[in-house]
Amino acid sequence: MSSPSRGKMMWIQERDRACWKSDLEEVAAGVASSPPRSPEGACPSPTAREAVPLSQPKEECPSNEDEAGRSTREDPEDAESSQKEALRLKMGGLVAFLLLKYRTKEPASRSEMLSRVNKEHQDHFPEILSRASRCLRLLFGIEVKEVDPSNNIYFLGTTLGLTYDGGHCMPKTGLLVTFLCLILLEGDCAPEEEVWKSLNVMGLYDGREHRIYGEPRELITSVWVREQYVVYRQVANSDPARFEFLWGPRAHAETSKLKVLEYLLNLKSKNPLSEVAQRHEEEEA
Repeated sequence: MSSPSRGKMMWIQERDRACWKSDLEEVAAGVASSPPRSPEGACPSPTAREAVPLSQPKEECPSNEDEAGRSTREDPEDAESSQKEALRLKMGGLVAFLLLKYRTKEPASRSEMLSRVNKEHQDHFPEILSRASRCLRLLFGIEVKEVDPSNNIYFLGTTLGLTYDGGHCMPKTGLLVTFLCLILLEGDCAPEEEVWKSLNVMGLYDGREHRIYGEPRELITSVWVREQYVVYRQVANSDPARFEFLWGPRAHAETSKLKVLEYLLNLKSKNPLSEVAQRHEEEEA
């Protein structure tokens, strides 16, 4: 029988693992390989610098009729795979562009975003924007909101009303939101060993540098504790010593459990909390 703690953590392991391990890592690699900052440490305006480049496939015309003939006979499955890869790359490029917009506190227009999508892919723009928005929310904790529907103007801000973003051009709010969710789903008090099991699934390991978040233990037990988003304490009367995480006073001041629950509900096509409750009941049976 698995413990209730493991059951409560499954929302991110089962439903978000693919996102964290594929599209998000691709964007993380692309953004981290070329940090969007100037020599003075400030991020440049998107008008002054192109979005952080991710690896883009070269578009080449067939060199002769034989090559052209083979391209027209391309296997349907290969064509579908190529299309998905192209859309994934376009999504990554849009994420990088919107990240620059966030850092310069500039709004983004639909026309600007469309200009970063090839004409042959513009019919897929709603899907690309949807995936880019989800990626920004999960990886960086940034929400893309349409503030002027008549002119298709979007603004980017941190999710859940949190004021922390890490203080650099690589926002860490996404991991903070995930961490607060994990604590909440653990009944407001998360055992350290269970938290690390979930973080490992996301590619975050104790003592191993992450290209977006840095060394996770330092971030969680030092930076976030100092910023008063997290309380890290020893479990009473534990021998050997065990530790647990709780929300800190700043987390309670800037957001609420209700907002986090709404975030979870909006993030999932199905209610993760009902799944958690069902698992818990099965485990207790």
